[in-house]
Amino acid sequence: MTNTPRPALRVGKSGIQGKGLFTSVALRARKKLGEFTGERISTQEAAKRALGAKRIAIVDVTEREAIDGSVRGGPFQFLNHSCEANVFIRIAYGRIEFYARRNIKAGEELTCDYGLSYHEGRLACQCGKAKCKKFI
Repeated sequence: MTNTPRPALRVGKSGIQGKGLFTSVALRARKKLGEFTGERISTQEAAKRALGAKRIAIVDVTEREAIDGSVRGGPFQFLNHSCEANVFIRIAYGRIEFYARRNIKAGEELTCDYGLSYHEGRLACQCGKAKCKKFI
């Protein structure tokens, strides 16, 4: 088995909201970028933690289990939402993985379309893209 080098990722000030996740190197489309990590909790606990929170870093793995990236999480907790995202998410076998949707230039902020989220369509989207849906 060979080790594939992980892309160079850094957390920095985002033009979208708060902190964001950026790549220091160019990435080719479909490249695996890494995995969302954090505390494994029930979706019931996830809903409680999300209630009234300004920043939510929780992803459901199944109907009963979620991962809270704000507790012992890695850099993917800073992946901001965009309606025209350059990263997609794959959830399988209890893991949450991120892949490049298209070729991404060095220095570009990595973004993902959250889809259904604990914001329940009440948080104003800040992506600024032409096809913005206005809410997350």
